[in-house]
Amino acid sequence: MGVWEAAGLMVLSFVLLAKCADYLVEGAIDIARYLNAPPILIGIVIVGLGTTAPELAVSVTAALRDSPEVALGNAVGSVIYDDGLALPMAALFTTTAIAIDRIVLRSAAIFLITVDIVAWYMAFDGTLARVEGGALVGLFVLYLIYSFWEQKRRPRAETEEEAPSRSLWIVALLFAGGLAGVVVSSHFIVEATPVVAMALGLPDVVIGLVVVALGTSIPEVATCIVAARKGQGALAVGNILGADILNICWIAGASALANPLVVPADVVNFMFPWMLAIVLTMLGLMRIGYELNRWKGLVLLALCIAYLIALFVTNPGALAPGIEKGV
Repeated sequence: MGVWEAAGLMVLSFVLLAKCADYLVEGAIDIARYLNAPPILIGIVIVGLGTTAPELAVSVTAALRDSPEVALGNAVGSVIYDDGLALPMAALFTTTAIAIDRIVLRSAAIFLITVDIVAWYMAFDGTLARVEGGALVGLFVLYLIYSFWEQKRRPRAETEEEAPSRSLWIVALLFAGGLAGVVVSSHFIVEATPVVAMALGLPDVVIGLVVVALGTSIPEVATCIVAARKGQGALAVGNILGADILNICWIAGASALANPLVVPADVVNFMFPWMLAIVLTMLGLMRIGYELNRWKGLVLLALCIAYLIALFVTNPGALAPGIEKGV
């Protein structure tokens, strides 16, 4: 695939992605109503599982092809872009401040911080072994069980929603079709993006942490924007919290199960502290007034930009090939 073909494929895929994200959000809203569950929980579990499918496919494939930097960099980098780009887009596109469910945020925050620190500890020596990957996957399963148990304990009146106007079958088809379209369009974007990146001469760590991670985070970005514009900010927040947990537990864990991830320690100890800094900032901002508004989104966006600057500054050779080629 040539560079111009890849660029054209990316444009077409973005158009498909935008439309399918709309269907996905519509279906998720009605699913929340049918299950009488808070949209933030639906975002964490159902939408999160769907929108992280590209990350899972890319990271596991990269691990099996002996590209551990791309596999782990994609998982960790996706958390950074989810919190530093997708979530700020929701905050910037929403018409009113997004209310945050205190109960769901508390449990998700504790679990997210814990698994991030545990994963960093596991990978600190430069290796995420199979047994460690299995432990991360097990932690995710436990979190799912706890989430549904917690939801069943909540009074029904607390989560009452307007009854959906569509039948359950229509809702299921809408959600499944939207999810399939998001995953397929994202797949083509991920296929095309590295072609452009490699033409610019970017190294594996930058392709994993920037190009592939950003490409596979597109479903979350699109879903957040559409959800915010439809007044479903809680769904967007839930999607990001779920995606963050999935990226570390499910995606990094499954990749390590497929093939142990051996990554230079300096790379591990660059990306994990940045990820933790952005995650902690995001959770702290949500804790203030239990809402997400535009100024908080701008803070997260600024952190994401600072991360990108730090990445290129600490990897001076990353831009050199492109400059030498006159790009």
